[in-house]
Amino acid sequence: MAAPSQARPYWSDNTARRGGRGCGGLDGPGSRRHKGRVKPASLAPLVVLICSAATHGTEFAAKLPNADRIRPYAANPRYWQYRGQPVLLLGGSKDDNLFQIPDLEAHLDEMQAAGANYIRNTMSDRPDKGFEVYPFFRREEGKYDLERWNPEYWRRFARMLEATFARDIVVQIEVWDRFDYARENWEKHPYNPANNVNYTYEQSGFAPRYPDHPGANKQPFFFTTPDQRHNPVVFRYQQRFVDEMLRHTLPYPHVLYCMDNETSGDPAWGAFWARHIRQRAGAAGVDVFLTEMWDEWNLRAPQHRHTFDHPELYDFADVSQNNHQKGQTHWDNFQWVREYLAPRPRPINTVKTYGADTGRYGTTRDGLERWWRHLIGGAAAVRFHRPDSGLGFSAEAAASIRAARKLAARCRLWEMAPAQELLRDREPNEAYLSARPGAAYAAYFPDGGAVGLDLRGAPGRFGLRWIRIATGDWGPTGEVRGGDWINLEAPGAGHWIATLVKEP
Repeated sequence: MAAPSQARPYWSDNTARRGGRGCGGLDGPGSRRHKGRVKPASLAPLVVLICSAATHGTEFAAKLPNADRIRPYAANPRYWQYRGQPVLLLGGSKDDNLFQIPDLEAHLDEMQAAGANYIRNTMSDRPDKGFEVYPFFRREEGKYDLERWNPEYWRRFARMLEATFARDIVVQIEVWDRFDYARENWEKHPYNPANNVNYTYEQSGFAPRYPDHPGANKQPFFFTTPDQRHNPVVFRYQQRFVDEMLRHTLPYPHVLYCMDNETSGDPAWGAFWARHIRQRAGAAGVDVFLTEMWDEWNLRAPQHRHTFDHPELYDFADVSQNNHQKGQTHWDNFQWVREYLAPRPRPINTVKTYGADTGRYGTTRDGLERWWRHLIGGAAAVRFHRPDSGLGFSAEAAASIRAARKLAARCRLWEMAPAQELLRDREPNEAYLSARPGAAYAAYFPDGGAVGLDLRGAPGRFGLRWIRIATGDWGPTGEVRGGDWINLEAPGAGHWIATLVKEP
């Protein structure tokens, strides 16, 4: 069988440009909440942008004006804004490739009811649970044709995008997951030459098996781009897949993009796809925001500099692998990243918070502490990882999300910053503080305790309200007077949040 020729890009390259409105845009519909769910504010038709250069003459229906899309908050680019307003992204869900689950809408509804507005969606297709499907058409004899799509895969994806948009839930997509193409997953995958009619092992450069952990980087699937080994036989299908994904996602304003799941591979791979996605978005006249997720658990390691040092490629950082750390080290490493990015602040997301008694990467207590330390420490988005390695949307996770919404109702975290220097008499991992000195303070206690809080430069009265994280409920209330050090003691053992807000 002859090797297929290099496919033309799905969109024209010579018209691409970064950012801007492209074909223009007008106001689209807003939204309002009705009986716990988000309903369109108007049934008026959505604005249609005709961008023939970007879509080969098809209609590009933008759901919102470009300025209302998810983007770094103008007043504090360490956080996100959506529909023009600052937004705190909180999440926890029972799966990662959420678009594949059969009870998607019901799961989104229960998440929304708890205050969750952030999901991880890998484009993964490995059949872990039996209901997943591949994106490619399967012929009668059982082999796949990479030139044809499986409509069910993309129907599910479109359904997820529309359902999350309707509920104001932000989606962080991971384009590639290395675990899909290694070990037993590779042996049945459509990209494996044994399973498709499009190329052979010799033509593609693939092997029948890749038994090593994908971190060994022996899979040539991740070296195909023109900036690497330039394998046009395989690359054309990879690009075709990404462009089909973008055909679905670019109209939606609530999507963030991450190139890979915890990669340790060649940085040129992710950089190529980041440029490609940005170019396609520019041609369509919409802004998109991108990152890469590295596997290294130490955020100070050189691997993470490929994201931190390249804001022209990566508009935000995802530091989920910090969630393998514990206690004070976990906090200190995250604060190091905030300081490192200070010359050009960007949002820092943690879409995977490990830790559950059912998993291998820490206990339930570890998972809760990590999620809350990142939130108080200045993360723009925090999410519990799916079971078994995380708390998913368990009762503990839902309670934390409810508690965090109560916290956000009193303390605008995007106007605050970590302020450990205002604490004294603190043991390691005893308490963590975010503050807007003189106006608002939020202290997280992982397991009870008492610390001194410096209010010497903050005279006046402060309303004190505790939040019990274990249940997500309000706890004791009180009033304190500023102007001096005060003693701040948790009402009991377990996880607590103290909120102090200046009274008029």
